[in-house]
Amino acid sequence: MSDTVFQNATIIDCTGRDPLRGGVLVVSGERIQALGPSDRVSTPRDATVIDMEGKTLMPGLIDAHAHVALLEAKVSEYEAKHPGAIFALSVAQNMESALMQGYTTLRDAGGCDWSFKLAVERGLIKGPRMLVSNGVISQTGGHGDHRERHVRADSHHEHPLMAAASIADGADRVRAAVREQLRAGADQIKIMAGGGAASPTSAIEDPQYTVEELAAAVYEARAVRKYVMAHVYVPQGIKNCVQAGVRSIEHGNFLDEESAFLMKENGVFLVPTLAIFELAARRGREHGAPESMLQKIDTVRTVGGLSLEIAKSVGLKIGSGSDVFGPYAGSRALSLELQANVLGPMDSVICATRTNAELLGLDEDIGSLEPGKLADVIAVDGDPMEDISLLQDHNRISLVMQSGRVVKGGA
Repeated sequence: MSDTVFQNATIIDCTGRDPLRGGVLVVSGERIQALGPSDRVSTPRDATVIDMEGKTLMPGLIDAHAHVALLEAKVSEYEAKHPGAIFALSVAQNMESALMQGYTTLRDAGGCDWSFKLAVERGLIKGPRMLVSNGVISQTGGHGDHRERHVRADSHHEHPLMAAASIADGADRVRAAVREQLRAGADQIKIMAGGGAASPTSAIEDPQYTVEELAAAVYEARAVRKYVMAHVYVPQGIKNCVQAGVRSIEHGNFLDEESAFLMKENGVFLVPTLAIFELAARRGREHGAPESMLQKIDTVRTVGGLSLEIAKSVGLKIGSGSDVFGPYAGSRALSLELQANVLGPMDSVICATRTNAELLGLDEDIGSLEPGKLADVIAVDGDPMEDISLLQDHNRISLVMQSGRVVKGGA
């Protein structure tokens, strides 16, 4: 095993401790061997030594709500704009770009087929560690049903290389749909428990699925030691999900104190996705987003910060997701700046590292810089605690190490 020593670094370990100035971090093979002040950590013989003066070391970032296979705003345009292998190559580029942005782990929230995860594991493409949902589960006319009102066919117009959504109504059909996604390699189940901005035939304020249907999905996931993540905005939908046993609420922009306390009592995570709403509000019109979608986006964007304040005051476990796709994929770390406006920079970074790792069930291996954990490490030119927007500058992410292997930058 080769040893690498980073010295003279500011180290943010994301355990809750203050940053360590002039610190040393030692990586042996794929794991962290030691870290601490320079006078307390010895340098192994024949190690590669990298001077990190002026740089900050952090754990690799985790995006708990990614969409690497969503290349366009309209699913109906995928096949025409990204035919055949071009779709696969575009998804691979998205995955490599995320890694170069400092995201060493992604939880894909729908659309990314299991085979892309396998391609990373086999070394065929560069990408983050992937946890895929495959296709989402949606009721008829729900957020995963992309048919416009005039369409009468059963087809959902999805790309043949994209993990297709399952449209399922009733507990038994939901069970079958979940079992199919699990059979196809899903690491977790993504279910649509409410409308969304891109929904052509459903409103954001409408809950979707009954508690019985949601509970059927949860049971099937738990039977194989997996869990359900739920797209939902409004309190009634959130309460339905918590009652059914869902593990994480995605978005949750209309969270109120009652639903927040219920989430806390049941250990449910909140994964805000503030970045996509801000990006779409700024640039959606130029990328062809219809006015109906922009109006919905503006509605949820204006209350996203308030929901985060409620979550903070109640003491919820707050993760971090970007929800970026297509033309917005390069702005993944905007989510950290927006959450920092409410939580502060340190807690925002912890949301995207330690808390996300706990949510994903990977906290024994990633999410913080501690001896024995996998060496997922990024180096930032400057101090993100003074200016968290540095994490959005891809050139400032000068080094990315994944499981002890340097994939960007180096000595």
